[in-house]
Formats: sequence, structure tokens, C-alpha cells
Amino acid sequence: MITPHFENPLAHPVQRRWYPLVFAIAALVLLPLSVLLLSWETIDTQIWSHLLETQMARLLSNTLILLLGVGVGVTLLGVSLAWLTSLCEFPGRRWLDWALMLPFAIPAYVLAFVFVGLLDFSGPVQTLMREWFGAGLRLPRVRSTGGVIIVLVLVFYPYVYLLARTAFLAQGKGLMEAARVLGNSPWQAFWRVALPMARPAIGAGVALALMETLADFGAVSVFNFDTFTTAIYKTWYGFFSLSSAAQLASLLLLAVLILLYGERRARGASRPGNERPRATALYTLHGVKAWSASLWCGLVFLCAFVVPVLQLIVWVWQRGRFDLDERYTGLILHTLYLGGMAALITVSVAMILAFARRMAPTPAIRSGVSLANLGYALPGSVLAVSIMLAFSYLDRVLVVPLSGWLGGAGKPLLLGSLSALLLAYLVR
Repeated sequence: MITPHFENPLAHPVQRRWYPLVFAIAALVLLPLSVLLLSWETIDTQIWSHLLETQMARLLSNTLILLLGVGVGVTLLGVSLAWLTSLCEFPGRRWLDWALMLPFAIPAYVLAFVFVGLLDFSGPVQTLMREWFGAGLRLPRVRSTGGVIIVLVLVFYPYVYLLARTAFLAQGKGLMEAARVLGNSPWQAFWRVALPMARPAIGAGVALALMETLADFGAVSVFNFDTFTTAIYKTWYGFFSLSSAAQLASLLLLAVLILLYGERRARGASRPGNERPRATALYTLHGVKAWSASLWCGLVFLCAFVVPVLQLIVWVWQRGRFDLDERYTGLILHTLYLGGMAALITVSVAMILAFARRMAPTPAIRSGVSLANLGYALPGSVLAVSIMLAFSYLDRVLVVPLSGWLGGAGKPLLLGSLSALLLAYLVR
């Protein structure tokens, strides 16, 4: 018996034209990372001895504590907010449902500046409290481990909130009602039914938040909290050793890859975000429960978005109206120019990858697209060091000799150029 074979029309040889594009983009992402491996050819034993004897234990403990604190915080905050806004009815739920996504617009270092400015010893909050309760009043230091964890949790919880909310909406109320019929209380139904089914989405959100935590440099610098990321910059600019910074960056990259692997193993074959949200009959909360839900969601929104925005407005009014001059016009134009170019290039490359995956869904294309998407998980410090090394090598081996041969000045062209920054944005 002859079994008919149906060829996928999307995998027709004509579609092989997507192969060079996809693999060229993947190579563009992997090129800077491969340079990090070359940095281990020579090891500065003096710098590494200093790091191992005086810094490494503290850097590792600080980084692990930060990851643990942020991981627990974004899980508790994101899941609780997602559950309340997706399946419960309480005063203010409709606008809080979308308002709780707005902290995405606040960079971590901006929120860190605001909280330090407000809550530091010389800030308005502590100054006012000393006036009210006496000069002997002492509050916990804001520049502490707890302070930086709270700031990063408020910035990164939307990752968990968005994915968990989508998962809860996709489940609908029917599963919860079935669990109630089987004798489970609402709390038991949440723990035994809703939460396990949303685990892949929650795990993906937590993994994204932890990757952003590993990549953060601005917020931890504001709090003077040393992590692996800050060590890369200090090794680069403090010891003037780009190769040692690249070696530290490769260790940080290894941690990110382990985190990615663990997240994928944990969620198994499930894929968060593929479920289609269904219309859900909401639980109506009454009395104290309703106002407690409103207070909890509103307090998070107040701390993560309203307070930072209002404080920035106050600072602009107090100082910005006197300090703003024509310099800032140039800075704004440069920012818009760079942002526009980066957005145009990134969207164009993303569309190429999306069309390639749609028009030629072969294992090779899927692997190439996955490799190209790896850049999102890379910390900015890793990208900066790797691109600097790659462009420095290309300038030395290719650009400078070619420029001299053509009668030019024979100076580096790639290193320090706008193309390096655009490549970093594209990969990230």
C-alpha cells in the first residue's frame, strides 16, 4: 500500500531564500557573544586574584540575594494583582486593570532616583517626620538591600502580572466552579486548580523579571549595591582591563543561559500566552474584602507610577524651568533620532524573522529565529563589552588596514560609532 505524501507548500524550495536572511541575523546576534569566549585566551592573574580574594564572594551573595528577593516579590505582587483584576469585581477594578501596566514606562534607575530622593535622610519625607516627631527619629536606611529589592519589584512585577492575568482569563470561571462543586473552598480552588494551570505563564514572567534584574545597572548603582553587572563596569573603567570585563561578562552570560534553560524545563511543553482569553464572570467582592482589594491594587499603582511621575514633575518645576536651555534641545533631538533609527531597524528585522517563520516553518528556520531572539535575555553590560571587543577586532584587522590602503587616515571607524549602539539595541 502506497501512503500518499503531501508536501507542505510553505516549505517549497522557493522559500529557501529566507535561509540566508535568518542565519545572517542570527550570526549578527551571536558574533559579539562568540568574542567573549576569545577573551579567555589571556587571563590577568593579578586582577583575578584581587577579584577572588576581595570581591567575588560579596558579588555572588549580593546577586543571589537580589535575584531571590525580586523573584519572590514579583511573584507575590504579580499573581495577586492578576488574580484580583481578572476574576474579581471591586471598586476601581476596570481602570486598575490597565493602570497596573503603566509602571512598564518607568525605567528602574528613574524609580531608584525618586525613592532615594524622597526617602533618604535629607529627603522631604524624613525631614518632615523629624519636624513632627523630633530630631531623634531614625528610619531604616533607604540605600539598603531591601530598598533596591523593593524598587526592582515595583518596576518588574508587570512581567508576571501581564502573563498571569492572561492565563487566569483563559481559564475562565468554569474551572473554579467545578472545583467548588467538588468541595473545595475558593482558596483551595485557587491553589489546586488556577495556580497550577497558570504556572507556565507565571514562570515565564518571573524568568523575564530575573533576567532584567541581572541586566540592571542603573538602579543598583543608585543604591550603591554591587552586583556582577556593576563589577563588569568597574573592572572595565577601574582596572582598565577590557579582557577581564569580558571574562566577567561571559560568566554573567552563563548565568542567564542557565536561567533560560531552567525556565524552559520547568514549564515543559506548555507555552504561556497561547491561550485565548475568554469572557469571564467575575466574583463580586463586598464590604471589607472589596475595599481591601481596591486599597492593595491602588497602593501598588501609587508607589510604582503615581509617586514617581509626580515627583519628576515637581523636580522639573523647581529646577528644570531655570536650567533648561538650548543644550537640552539638542539632547532631545539626538534621542529622537537615535530612537527612531533603532525602532525602524528593529521592527524591520523582526518582520523579516516573523515572515520567515511563517513562510518557511522548517526546523532550521525555527532554530535560526530562536537564536536571533536570544539577544533579549542578554544583559546590557554583556552586550556592551562583547560589541566593543568585536568592533575593536574588526577595526584592527579589517577597517584600519583597508582605510590606509585606500589612502585614508587609517583610523578606527566602527569602535565608538553609532553603528555599535544601534547593533546593541537591535540585539537586545
